[in-house]
Amino acid sequence: MKELTDAVQTAGRIIVIADGREHCFEKGDAAFRAIIKAWNEMTATAIRMPAFGVSIDELTRREMKQGLWTEFRYEKETSCEGMAFDRLLVCVKEEFRGFNVVRHVQEKYQGRCFYVDLSGGDMSGFAAAVKKAAGLHEE
Repeated sequence: MKELTDAVQTAGRIIVIADGREHCFEKGDAAFRAIIKAWNEMTATAIRMPAFGVSIDELTRREMKQGLWTEFRYEKETSCEGMAFDRLLVCVKEEFRGFNVVRHVQEKYQGRCFYVDLSGGDMSGFAAAVKKAAGLHEE
């Protein structure tokens, strides 16, 4: 899990996607720092598990048009545990106790995902930080 957590820390930009609308935060922005802090708190006791999912670009892009997503973008292609990416994408739902981290590489969301088990925790704190950063109101 440490290698994936370290990779998230090196992102140069975070994009919050809410029902298809993008909110961009650059490294150094207060919102960027708040999202990274919430990520670190959420994953402090998390365990990276064998992948449960494989991304198919067309389906992932269709799913991204609805709901809340967070994408970590990188200046250049990097890798974690032998899997390359230039973006990492996460669907954000408060009740999630585990989630896929979708890799973007060679202009597509494709291939095996990372899977993160939150060890009994959930995504609620991270979701709240993402929503606050993007100026989204709780329903």
